[in-house]
Amino acid sequence: EVQLVESGGGLVQAGGSLRLSCAASGFVAPDYAIGWFRQISESEREGISCFSSHDGTTYYADSVKGRFPISSDNTTSTTYLQMNGLKPEDTAVYYCGVVYLYSCMRGPPMVVGTNWGQGTRVTVSS
Repeated sequence: EVQLVESGGGLVQAGGSLRLSCAASGFVAPDYAIGWFRQISESEREGISCFSSHDGTTYYADSVKGRFPISSDNTTSTTYLQMNGLKPEDTAVYYCGVVYLYSCMRGPPMVVGTNWGQGTRVTVSS
């Protein structure tokens, strides 16, 4: 099972930028991708982006499209979410997870099982 560790959150003013990192401990097979999610309520996580390093499949939710480019570094097995033009409504705990590739192709991404990291908190002040 791939273990994921998120980092890079913090406090930033509206309009600022942060870069989140998701470090994977193992190999993510071609049928899967890495997705970014954020907790929008006590029981719901919004899948905002995902990326497959095998074929370049990419997905963005409308809420982040054009602001949060996703990328990966295969040498370090790390997936990044560059968060630009941050808004107060982007405030949340962000998580990464292994998602089904077909869900990344169609959107929104669907996580495999319940293997979540500890998350990283992003706070955007107005």
